[in-house]
Amino acid sequence: MKRLTILGVTGSIGTQTLDVIRNDIKNFSVVGISANTSWEKIIPIIEEFKPKYVAMMDELASLMLKKYCAQKKDTTEILHGLEGLNYISTLPEVDIVVTSVVGMIGLVPTMKAINAGKDIALANKETLVAAGGIVIDAAKKNNVKILPVDSEHGAIFQCLQGNRLETVNKIILTASGGPFRGKNRQELIEIKPEEALKHPKWNMGKKISIDSSTLMNKGLEVIEAHWLFGVDYDDIQVVVHPQSIIHSMVEYIDGSVIAQMGAADMKLPIQYALNYPTRKNPVIDKLDFYNMANLTFEKPDMDTFNCLKLAYKAGRMGGNMPAIMNAANEIAVELFLEYKIKYLQIEEIIEKCMNEFDHKINPSLEGILEVDLKVRGYVRNNYDKR
Repeated sequence: MKRLTILGVTGSIGTQTLDVIRNDIKNFSVVGISANTSWEKIIPIIEEFKPKYVAMMDELASLMLKKYCAQKKDTTEILHGLEGLNYISTLPEVDIVVTSVVGMIGLVPTMKAINAGKDIALANKETLVAAGGIVIDAAKKNNVKILPVDSEHGAIFQCLQGNRLETVNKIILTASGGPFRGKNRQELIEIKPEEALKHPKWNMGKKISIDSSTLMNKGLEVIEAHWLFGVDYDDIQVVVHPQSIIHSMVEYIDGSVIAQMGAADMKLPIQYALNYPTRKNPVIDKLDFYNMANLTFEKPDMDTFNCLKLAYKAGRMGGNMPAIMNAANEIAVELFLEYKIKYLQIEEIIEKCMNEFDHKINPSLEGILEVDLKVRGYVRNNYDKR
């Protein structure tokens, strides 16, 4: 039996992780879970999965859960804040930590878990984007597996099985193109948050949905792929594949291309990561090739969607630049969702911050966290005007 901590259990990946566990409950035990403020959503999870620990980022939410548990005479221990996340990420009895929180909040507990020898089922993009070198070095030092939960990286991970990395010619990351595929910059000027949240293929949280619409999500995935698979940026190609049937591909030096295909359902890469290297009975609908539409591929429009270009630039610069880019993007997306900036200002803010802050080649973890806070403060102070 595998014993899990799930960080971000009420989010899109967290809830689908619970679905996967329900499908194979005898082989999993949920020891610790975390959420931000949604304490009401935690109650049925406590009742069903009976975790020993719950960590809420919000103190009031943790107090409400403590009150509930006291009334029900439930022995679940309720924690709060980053200390709570760190605690449930390093529990001695836990085998694997699912990091499905969104944003930089996932970096520190993931590092704590790695240093405690826990395998990581990684769905938090920002961990590798901001501190990829530090994270990968720590994983190697502690003999920890980082198992990608993201659809594209999970696909690449599967395509690499049984092959040597030195035989890889390039990685091909597929992208749906988001809700604004084919539009020009003039058409993007007055885009509203509710339009950007309507992803054509995937059911995701708000932040990731906006990132997908700007192609920043794909940019973050490029940086992740560089660290996860040790491939140069010049050998990571993004291809727009609107049908989202092929989740990514690997081209080998002999010209062979291996692709991973499946329904557009995150439960498949979650299941593979949790059970690796074993495959289990399906938790998704199987593909029907007789009724499948044509599969098409396009070059991404990096002139209209400048965020992808900025991500490649930040990745190639390395050091603290991806962390600067990521922090600027996180706050810019928040401001856009709050109707405080225009859609195209997201990329404008990112580029401004990449030019404004000093580029450090070999930052420490503390240095990355420090620049992250500085960038966030800078963006809020200069753009949060309403």
